[in-house]
Amino acid sequence: MKHIEVVAALTIKEDSVLVAQRQKGEFAGMWEFPGGKVELGESHEQALQREILEELNLPISVDQFFMTIKYQYPSFHLTMHCYLCTALQPNFENLEHSEVRFVRLYELSKLNWIPADVEIVEYLVAKLA
Repeated sequence: MKHIEVVAALTIKEDSVLVAQRQKGEFAGMWEFPGGKVELGESHEQALQREILEELNLPISVDQFFMTIKYQYPSFHLTMHCYLCTALQPNFENLEHSEVRFVRLYELSKLNWIPADVEIVEYLVAKLA
């Protein structure tokens, strides 16, 4: 079974977090925390900074490890490392998703989340809301 290791940014601003809606692929139309695959030789922090720049043209600081999720999809196993992050500029540019926006913590559960992200949403709301 294929194993994929990814990182995700939980970019918090006041009582909201930055979320992205997938544009294509198996999970098109569903919501996720922005991030992506860790490339060979990269630390989690380096991968996260690179991915957020590529997807959102947004420099971030990776502030604190939040949690790791392991999720078994039918065709692959996912390990996702999540970090609390801070945007280093006020604006971003959506370069890859259908939509990207800040959503208030108490509204996160109203979105249609990619399966692996559901546990992150529940834990994030419990910890920060």
